[in-house]
Amino acid sequence: MEVILLKDVEKLGAKGDVASVSDGYARNFLFPRGLAEVATPGKIEAAKQAMQAKLDQERREAEQAFDTRETLARTVLTIPAAAGQGEKLFGSVTNADVAAALWSARKIRIDKRKVLLEDPIKTLGTHMVLVDVHQSVEPVEMKVIIVPADS
Repeated sequence: MEVILLKDVEKLGAKGDVASVSDGYARNFLFPRGLAEVATPGKIEAAKQAMQAKLDQERREAEQAFDTRETLARTVLTIPAAAGQGEKLFGSVTNADVAAALWSARKIRIDKRKVLLEDPIKTLGTHMVLVDVHQSVEPVEMKVIIVPADS
């Protein structure tokens, strides 16, 4: 029996794949658990179109991520922060601060979890910050300059 998988099934295939299984396996295991449905010509065509649409969407996201990565590589971000004597900050600049500054300066929305800081920035000056734009492209190193805030 030909079935279309509705979810990933170990040792059988991924969601949207057409698999050939025994009638009993389909009726007694796959169908009751909502893992598959009977493959008809119309459903097979719909599954192929859905897979193609998904691949097109992933390709567009990868292209957009590459463009964003190139923009970030050229970006120098300046963040004002309250500082005392000796270039030490009152508090610190976190990944959320970097993401917010990136949005306000360049209108590039990056999730704060994608800004990879080992430790918060606690000194004035130039720092290199790693930003993971998308899983399809390498993380990019971006220059962040911490300057004293005007009081």
